[in-house]
Formats: sequence, C-alpha cells, structure tokens
Amino acid sequence: MSEFSAGIVGGGQGAFIGAVHRTAAELDSAARVVAGAMSADPERARASAKAWHLDRAYDSFETMAAEEAKREDGIDFVIVATPNHLHLPVARAFLEAGIHVVCDKPLAASLDEARELADIVERSGKLFALTHAYSGYPLAREARDFVASGHLGELRKVQVEYNQDWLMEPLERQGNKQAQWRTDPARSGISCCVGDIGTHAKHLLEFISGRKVRSVCAELTSFVEGRQLDDDASMLLRLEGGARGTLVCSQIACGEENGLNIRLYGSKAGLEWHQMEPNTLLVKPAGKGWERFRAGGGYLGDAAARATRVPAGHPEGYLEAFANLYRDFMADLRRVRAGEPPLRDYPGIIDGIRGMRFVEAVVESAAKGAVWVDL
Repeated sequence: MSEFSAGIVGGGQGAFIGAVHRTAAELDSAARVVAGAMSADPERARASAKAWHLDRAYDSFETMAAEEAKREDGIDFVIVATPNHLHLPVARAFLEAGIHVVCDKPLAASLDEARELADIVERSGKLFALTHAYSGYPLAREARDFVASGHLGELRKVQVEYNQDWLMEPLERQGNKQAQWRTDPARSGISCCVGDIGTHAKHLLEFISGRKVRSVCAELTSFVEGRQLDDDASMLLRLEGGARGTLVCSQIACGEENGLNIRLYGSKAGLEWHQMEPNTLLVKPAGKGWERFRAGGGYLGDAAARATRVPAGHPEGYLEAFANLYRDFMADLRRVRAGEPPLRDYPGIIDGIRGMRFVEAVVESAAKGAVWVDL
C-alpha cells in the first residue's frame, strides 16, 4: 500500500508524457496510480487502463472526478496529461471535486484560461503543481543557489536555448498523434514551439537567475510549409534588474535531440549547464580556471543534495528530475494532512500564468514585426 493514490487523465496509448508522469509519481513508492480516464475514446481509455493494470478505468474525466470524490479510497491527486485545450476543464472538474492537481505544462491554451484556472485553484484551497521538470535536476538547483548567493556578482547576460529536430517534417500529416495536437491551434493554443518548449526555457531562465523576464522582442517562423503554428522562435529579453538575454527555441533544428542549454554571465563569474549532460555544472570565475561541479559531490549545497538520488558518478537524469517535483508536491500533501501550511517548493499556478503571458507576448511581438512587448 502506498501513502497516496493518484489518478491520471490522458496519457493513453500513443502518448509519451503519461508514462513519464506515472514513473515519476511512483518512483519513491509514496504514490501509486490507481485510476484513469486515459483517452476521449472510451475503447482506447479502457485498453490503456488495462495495459497499465489500473484498479479503476473511466470513460470520461467528468465521471472520474465525480466518482473518485465519493469513494472512501478515492484518489488524493490527479495527473493532467492531456493536450493543452483540456487542461482547464480537467483541472476544474477535479479541483471542484476537492482533489489536488498535478498538471503538465503549459498551464492552458490561453492566458484567459490560465487566469480562470488560477481563480479556481484559489477558491478550491487545493494544491496545484505544474511540471516544469527541468527545475528538478540537482545541478539546476545548485546553479540557482550559486546565483542567489551572490557568487555570480551582478547578473548581466543570460542565454538559453532549447533545440529539437523532431518536427522537421510534416508529421502532423503523417499520422503522428503528438505532432497533430501540438500543431493544431484548436488543441495547442496560439503557439506550438514556444508553448511546448519555449516555456520550459523561459521557466528555467527565471528559476536559475531569480529574475523575471520583463519584456520580449521576438520573431516566429513556421518553416514546414502548411504548418499552422510556429516551429521556430528567436527572441531578445529584458530582465528585472537590467540584465539582458536571448532565448532561442526550435523544433526543426536538424540533428538536435533535446538541447536545453543555459549560460549566465555576471560581474564575477559565469556558469553553464546542459540538460543532455545534466550531472555537470561549469562555473567560470573571472581571471581563474573554470570549475567543474558534479552531481553527488559532497561539496554541493543542500538543495542539490536533497535532489540527488544516486552516488556520484552514476547517471542521474530526466525521470529522477521529474520525480523530484512529485516528491516535493507529496511532501506538501503530508503537510496539508497534518494541518501545516504547504511550502510550494515546485512550479505552480503563478509560474503557469507567467508562462502563458510569455507565450502571448512572444506571439504579439512577432505579429507586430518584432517589437518590444512587456510582460
């Protein structure tokens, strides 16, 4: 028996992120996914639940929310792993049924929906987490602490990029389910590339730097002929405190896999971290040799140590980082059960609203000819 039981909406056959959520939620044995409405197609929903050996399968998320709220052994939280346009209605159904929510990013299909969801979260009094999972890496947290400690000096420049190549071809017209909904404005919203991976890059930038993006000047491109939404973006950023930055994201960058990289430059030092080599953090002090910090090292700070799961020298990756968000979320579930205030040391509703405002500002800037737009 696990301490918590969870349900999932979406993530059925043909999906990628549902299995990632399940693995992350169950990695520490504190939770078990026991119920699901895993597809809008009832037959696929039942087949997906059977393949996962779930205790309870539902044909719709509305039925699932209502029934789980009635059960003495009902779920403690739900995982929302659907396309963007369903985040609001699914989260609303469970929050109003008194069930905590973990939602995949971006928060919603539009800024208006994000704000509506924020109101629902506030009224419900329930916990809400948003899975910007890259902030769960030990050395991303070490980088955040390094900047916050002042060792970087005055922050001057930030460069972040997130490059993939999986949408180089029109996969949405070749039966690829993941490409179909991401490039469909009715299901994805007003952006594909920026909403899908640009929001990750922006969140990581703000997470590590401790500075909010204040304004953006952007260009969006759809390189694949006939594609309705962007598959590439380049932008200039102005940050709080006067720092400047660049953000590039692309899903047509030939040869790239999952190239999320960030560099920060201050008046005393620079630092550099690469998601595909996540166990190394490079620090570049002024006038000195570079320093190389490794995950699991006894010299790391408390935040990195708490996020580290394996001994030094063993690969620690995406699933573990994802699971760190779930571990922090479930620690808050325990606090709530004990009548204590939650710490909310994970991305949440405010991060989601800022992400959607970022997407809308980028689209507005590009539509007006790459002009500066405030967030």
